[in-house]
Amino acid sequence: MMQQEIIHSLSNWIDQNLDKALSIDEVAAKSGYSKWHLQRMFRAVTKQTLGGYIRERRLTLAAEALRQTQRPVFDIAMQYGYDSQQTFSRVFRRQFSQTPTAYRHTMRRQAMIHRPRLLSFDCADNNMTSFAQRTTGECCPVS
Repeated sequence: MMQQEIIHSLSNWIDQNLDKALSIDEVAAKSGYSKWHLQRMFRAVTKQTLGGYIRERRLTLAAEALRQTQRPVFDIAMQYGYDSQQTFSRVFRRQFSQTPTAYRHTMRRQAMIHRPRLLSFDCADNNMTSFAQRTTGECCPVS
């Protein structure tokens, strides 16, 4: 139980510092454990390596930035600690099976398809007497 609390606390710290260069040495120093012991403990609790966790979290945040912003891929790559756009693209493609640009376009297309279509109603000319008719607009949807 104590190991889980330590790893949970450390994971929160990592998540708050993903925009900084994080080495395993630095994370180990923050935890107060040796690099070897921390990595063993981290894997026992999370079922993944410390380095893998950091990479996965950075890629998740980068994917979110690609979906939600117009920022250049290069800027997003730099923000999440990649030394080049090429390295970022290679790692991103390995994780998401497509390039960052293709991912951005795919996610935007899906958002457009799944966005609810709003209908406007113009029922002023009809004699709608019930509250349900007036509030749902079932009388005359106008596209």
